Formats: sequence, C-alpha cells, structure tokens
Amino acid sequence: MSSNVQNVSEAFSRQSNVFDQLNTENELSGYLRNQFREEVLSHLKPGSSILELNCGTGLDAVFFAKRGHFILANDNSPGMLSKLEQKIEEEALQKQVQTLQCSFHEISKIKDRTFDHIISNFGGLNCTDDLDEVLQQFSPLLNSNGKVTLMIMPKVCPWELAMAIKGRFKVAFRRFKKKTPAHIEGVHFYCYYYNPSYVKKALMDDFETIGLKGVCITVPPEFFQNFTKRFPRSFKVLSAIDRVICSFFPFTYCCDHFLITLQKRN
Repeated sequence: MSSNVQNVSEAFSRQSNVFDQLNTENELSGYLRNQFREEVLSHLKPGSSILELNCGTGLDAVFFAKRGHFILANDNSPGMLSKLEQKIEEEALQKQVQTLQCSFHEISKIKDRTFDHIISNFGGLNCTDDLDEVLQQFSPLLNSNGKVTLMIMPKVCPWELAMAIKGRFKVAFRRFKKKTPAHIEGVHFYCYYYNPSYVKKALMDDFETIGLKGVCITVPPEFFQNFTKRFPRSFKVLSAIDRVICSFFPFTYCCDHFLITLQKRN
C-alpha cells in the first residue's frame, strides 16, 4: 500500500468524528450529494446490489439501503467504517449494508460476488495517482449491463481559476499540477485530477458512456461554505443555471466535479 493511500486513510479516520457534522452544516456539500444521489437513483432497479467505493461514514450507503438496495460499502479508513457500522446497528440495516475495509486498489479481491452498480462520490478517487488501475477492476465485479457512476474532480474549475483575481494563485492553478498537496486534521497527502476523457478511455473496451454532467459550474465549490447563507437568492438562481447547462461541453469538463455513468457491454 502506498504512503499516500495510508495518509489518506489516517486523515479521514481522524476526521470521522466530525465528518457528518461538516457535511450537514455545509449546504454546498448537500447540493453535491443530492446531484450524485439523483444520478444514481435514475439508473437503479428495485433491490439493486451496489458496491460503493470510499463510502466514508456511510451517508450514501444508508440512504440507498433505506430505499431497498443492498450495499457493500468499501473504505480504507477504519475510523470512517466504524461510524458506518454504528449506523448499521442503530438503523437495523444489517441485511442491507455490509462493510469492507481495503484500498479501492484491492477490490479485485472480492470473490464470488458481483454487483448491479459501482458508485463513488465526492472525488474520493482523486486520492489515487493511478486511477486506471482502479477502473480496470470494475468489469469482472459487475453483472451483465451493470453500471458505474463516479463523481470526480476534473482539471479545470472556473471558481478556483477566479481566485487568481484575489491573488490566490495556489488555489487558482492547483489542479494543473501533477499532484496537489492537501491536508486534513494535520495529515498531509496528495490529490490528482482527472478529466472525463481519462475515465472514458480507461473503460472504453468494456463500457459505453451513458451519462456525463458537470456539477458546481455556476454554483461555487464547497469551500465557499457560507455562500448559501449570505446569498440565498443567488444560490437558487445559480443552481437552476447549473442544471440547465450541466450536460453541455465545455461544462462537463469545466466544473468542480463531474458525474459520469457508464454501462457494461454484454
């Protein structure tokens, strides 16, 4: 396991006690999460089996489980999975949700089990410098016509580029670096940015792309966390614009996150 993977695991373990609170308090996080859930729900059949990568504290796993789906929730952070396991117990979801602690680089170790859908939210896959290795493990884990929905951060974010106006050049151009330093709870690690074309190319032999949209194009990224409270009317207008333009180029590439859904060929 690489040192970066270990550091990411440690960072999010330390954050696990406050992760849900941070997500609940930040309406922009909620906006992102709702866009992701709407996309996944539009493709799920009743009682679908789901493999969720970098599940965190299980906010999405619990959401889909309560709607009748079955989830194997994967994360490499013991702290995050501990919080999810508490929720499973409290919500009596033992039949709906199981957990698996390992790096998403190791999901090929899952044997004798396949899924209808593989999902990954909030740019968790941006924590690897070899996304191709992760993506190549998907096909054997999916049933016929199975689908993949991923939320990933691309290389161009208009809101971050605008930070250059304020002289915040590190923020403005950080996505253009080969690797970008990040830190959570005092633990340092690297992030890597990938465009939709990278995902399409990596999966082109076994998958076809059936959905691609940008998220947070006109809506600001999460680090503008007070924006919705200071400018509620602007947020309402910007989110409406976001939904209108999200499926058109270049907005599928120029956004805070992109949502891509692919379907496995028979």
